[in-house]
Amino acid sequence: MAFLNSLNITGSALTAQRFKTDVILQNIANQNNVATTEEDVYKRQQVVFQERQMSFDETLQEVSGGGVRVSEVVRSDEDVTPVYDPDNPLADEDGYVYKANVDNSEEQVDLLEATRIYESNLSALSITKAMAAKTLEIGKSQ
Repeated sequence: MAFLNSLNITGSALTAQRFKTDVILQNIANQNNVATTEEDVYKRQQVVFQERQMSFDETLQEVSGGGVRVSEVVRSDEDVTPVYDPDNPLADEDGYVYKANVDNSEEQVDLLEATRIYESNLSALSITKAMAAKTLEIGKSQ
């Protein structure tokens, strides 16, 4: 049934946005981390989505598919910030520690976007379920 495919597509979007939210929250939790070297400090992570492809045969047969999936999580290549803090036990020989390259404002905007997309997919799921219920009611009355 075609509406079941709609549920799968919406479900994949919900799963992907939930994963993105988890990554954003991990970034926020690690925004104040510091390390002795640039290589050791936490680097912002970002989620990359990809369309779940369906073959032509699957499309004709209405096989469950389509939607979105997480293709990878990439680390940001933005520079980390050296902070002069000679009293910090992690400071290097010059007195610097390296702060994570996470910008809280940017993470908050990304979190708001992911939340809105998640909510819109919940609405689509609710509408699809209501349509399926109405279809079943029509089938019962005949």
